[in-house]
Amino acid sequence: MRVGRWAAVSFVGALGLAGAAWQTGFAKEAAAAVARSGQADWMTAKGYLPKDALDGVALLGPPPTTQSLTGQADQAHFEETRSLAGSPRWTLAARDADLRAGVVQRFSCAVGARIGADTPRLTKLLVKLQYDVRDTGDPPKNHYARPRPLVGNDKPICVKRESWMISNASYPSGHSMIGWSWAMVLSEIAPDRAETLMENGRDFGESRAICGVHYESDVEAGRLLASAMVAREHADPAFKADLAAAKLELARARKGPAPEACEVYSAK
Repeated sequence: MRVGRWAAVSFVGALGLAGAAWQTGFAKEAAAAVARSGQADWMTAKGYLPKDALDGVALLGPPPTTQSLTGQADQAHFEETRSLAGSPRWTLAARDADLRAGVVQRFSCAVGARIGADTPRLTKLLVKLQYDVRDTGDPPKNHYARPRPLVGNDKPICVKRESWMISNASYPSGHSMIGWSWAMVLSEIAPDRAETLMENGRDFGESRAICGVHYESDVEAGRLLASAMVAREHADPAFKADLAAAKLELARARKGPAPEACEVYSAK
């Protein structure tokens, strides 16, 4: 069984990688906090949900065919967004593509607080959501095996072309699931920031289509599956306990230093 590429790089160890131009000090603090939570092994670590909690294959149904109106719109969107190459929005899509760097900064900026060492329960919650994305999103991705839009052409994409992009399927988008689930949960924790958070969740997923590594319908499918996943999370006692603790942590963190370099997320 193929493992989703988006599930192969963990928010856990990845935040500690140095050298990314946009990585800031609080990202390194977050990496340390996550490591202390004991959630460092991406492929064996568990989320809140059992792996069969949701049937993503049945919930989503198959992706649109190339001949369908939606499939034609997907292709047209891919063609149209190639013109964004080199633009600020293209650069932001490349940043969003790397789960090793920008995701925590984006959502720290959106919620108005540094997510990291001072928010260990919140950090743990967000990490475990990623594990649930892995377990919920991989089955439909592998079952439907939709080729990515970059396959069979040499048109520009916002990241380096690699061989895994040929074999790893497109539907649904795991990045979209991560962004949407984080936005939903953080909106519940900080409802006064809900509009900004949901905009960032939308934009984070949209970056995948702009980048050229997913179709627009892959991104939409990711949002649908993430919504069902987050709804299911609320039946889990451990999730609810972490959610309650995260609310207290975030309230304190929002009184501390503001996140850095947030202006980059205004790119359109």
